[in-house]
Amino acid sequence: MRTLAGQHSVNMKKIPIRQITAAHQGASSSERFTIRRLQDIIGDNSLVQDLHRHDFFFLLVVQKGNGSHEIDFTNYKVADNSVFFLRPGQVHQLELKKGCTGYLVEFNNGFYHPKEKLSGQRLRKASNRNYYELDATRFSQINTTLGLMFQELTDREEGYQDVIKAYLDVLCIGFVRQSNNIKTEDIATNSYTQERFEEFLELLDKHITIHKQVVHYAGLMNLSPYQLNDITKSIVGKTASDLINEHIILEVKRYLLATPNQIKDIADLLGYEDVSYFIRFFKKHTGYSPEVFRHNFK
Repeated sequence: MRTLAGQHSVNMKKIPIRQITAAHQGASSSERFTIRRLQDIIGDNSLVQDLHRHDFFFLLVVQKGNGSHEIDFTNYKVADNSVFFLRPGQVHQLELKKGCTGYLVEFNNGFYHPKEKLSGQRLRKASNRNYYELDATRFSQINTTLGLMFQELTDREEGYQDVIKAYLDVLCIGFVRQSNNIKTEDIATNSYTQERFEEFLELLDKHITIHKQVVHYAGLMNLSPYQLNDITKSIVGKTASDLINEHIILEVKRYLLATPNQIKDIADLLGYEDVSYFIRFFKKHTGYSPEVFRHNFK
């Protein structure tokens, strides 16, 4: 079996983190981007990866093939014309059967971090959906863009990085169009609400081990708790507290299933001094104690 290129930490208290390899001539150490053809990665073997997380964006585009892909404990079937888009920090495990064709794109925030507000929103929205099953026309458009991107990286002519970033813009626009169930005129009306909601999600990623109360996040966003709840309810029909709790539970599951850490160590990593409270909190929201969850789902 082959694995994707990358190194991960050996710290027992951390979920293995894979990083983009250093084979990026012409890019600074903080700017990482690569695009590879699946057939070149897999060759005559299947590809199997155990649970791990990345510190970069991970875009898997399967033109032909099959396998399975579990992202944050949701299982997806790999099939023709399927696309998987992971954000930094998400946990996944992957199996691709031999014969798969398509592309794997990896990039970090140092390479592609749109300074223009609308482009940044598109990246967040596109990567907030982990799985896309596309019709033949939409997939063909995306596959053509990836082919052009692959050629740019291969040739490395003047301005190739800028061209690749422009193609990333094109891809994100395509994914947003695919996932949009809201009418265009409604998007403009609710752009402020959507932007603040995405800001809240980013703050959760950064501060969940320290802040677990709505009032903390509302303060960071210069909002009242009522205003923050109004935003989250209008976007996903849930309170800010619901989303905080869901985020905590997801992170606990990641550590339970991707590391051998003891429960008390996981509680400590996530900012809980009272292990008994931590266990009760997890059981309240999942129906399982952490130990039982790990035993039943690992």
